[in-house]
Amino acid sequence: MRIGLYPGTFDPITLGHIDIMQRAMVMVNRLVIGVAINRDKGPLFSLEERVAMVQAECDAIAAKTGGEIVVHPFENLLIDCARDVGASMIVRGLRAVADFEYEFQMVGMNRALDHEIETVFLMADARRQAIASKLVKEIARLGGDVSKFVTPPVCQALITRYDQG
Repeated sequence: MRIGLYPGTFDPITLGHIDIMQRAMVMVNRLVIGVAINRDKGPLFSLEERVAMVQAECDAIAAKTGGEIVVHPFENLLIDCARDVGASMIVRGLRAVADFEYEFQMVGMNRALDHEIETVFLMADARRQAIASKLVKEIARLGGDVSKFVTPPVCQALITRYDQG
């Protein structure tokens, strides 16, 4: 069985993330979505909220593809998370050259920690290349329309969060 790990903070999950998940499903029998706790980033949504949003989107993808998707929160090293879930590959999405520079460093470090776990890069769909969770949050915070970047439930979660703020 080929298991892939797609890690991220998913704060919030965007249509760009969903695009990468759908395309990764073609390469693996099971896709594990690693939701990073990462307290240093100061996420807008709690871990529980992010896991619930990701799970809802993954359920929809699994229903369409017939594949197996598992949501797995983690706080340890990415390579240790990959080992924990039995992944033979880490899936990463790339939007631009700046993403590649960072990811290139990470691949080198991960290969030094475990040379048997490969990293696979998927280029973001051209329609999704500008989408970044950070920008989506900023647009939502300032009252802009983020419906082009996230699913309706995530859009509503952003509106609700910033209305409470």
